[in-house]
Amino acid sequence: MLTNGQMLTVSDHNRSFIDMTYVYPVVSRRAGGVSVGINLNPNNACNWHCAYCQVPGLVRGAAPEIDLPLLARELSGFLDELIRGRFMEEHVPPEARVIRDIAFSGNGEPTGCRNFAEIVERVVAIRDAAGLSGVPIRLITNGSLVDRPAVQDALKALSRAGGEVWFKLDAGTETDIARINGVDIKPQAHARRLALCAELCPTWVQTCLFRWDGVAPTKAFMDAYVEMLKMAGTSSLKGVHLYGVARPSFQPEAVHLQRLDPEVLEAIAKGLKDEGLTVMVSP
Repeated sequence: MLTNGQMLTVSDHNRSFIDMTYVYPVVSRRAGGVSVGINLNPNNACNWHCAYCQVPGLVRGAAPEIDLPLLARELSGFLDELIRGRFMEEHVPPEARVIRDIAFSGNGEPTGCRNFAEIVERVVAIRDAAGLSGVPIRLITNGSLVDRPAVQDALKALSRAGGEVWFKLDAGTETDIARINGVDIKPQAHARRLALCAELCPTWVQTCLFRWDGVAPTKAFMDAYVEMLKMAGTSSLKGVHLYGVARPSFQPEAVHLQRLDPEVLEAIAKGLKDEGLTVMVSP
């Protein structure tokens, strides 16, 4: 099931580290330990095309039909291995040997899965049966499908289980969203989806920042971004996860991206805190 001797690191989120279709482990910078990932997009299909995406062979599309019994067997078995087996000792650095979350975060947009609400309910049951009810279940999403009633049902189920959403928001203008995320959406519409998501389930905003062709985010760029947060209602949000590009993008746009200095990210975080937001930074 496991590759021999390989250690997990924050800079390598290789989905093939473990030989399973839907479940994979990573050491997460933002979660601060082992994150048990659930990949509902093994076909590498997503309805967005983010410039910084680390998925090789990314294509436009939706999640395929999910083999739910297989997913359930993989998740149950791997949680048991983490708790009772030698996986932590053999593959995880000592400082990260704790299960921080179970995360819907794979090779595309998970909410595009037809039976996503049913899958959420099953994952909650498996987590609880493993004695891990205190481990949060997180949905990492671009938020584009929050308008769908079935996705809203899934968000409600996630909230009942003590879970939370990490909602992608990288820019505040149509032009910048198209450049960074590869989609044509109205900022006001996405702000409404963010507000709805936060109403249904505790929600963090996740924002990737970087230099583009050597240029750091400008004041105008950040002002438009903050305006988006205000349209959604900053008081309804848990906060903002700011993070940089720690791993290489596999998209053609990778040639434009360079990592921001940590001091620049911290300065941006201070500006957001001045708006009354809780901010976590992962350079």
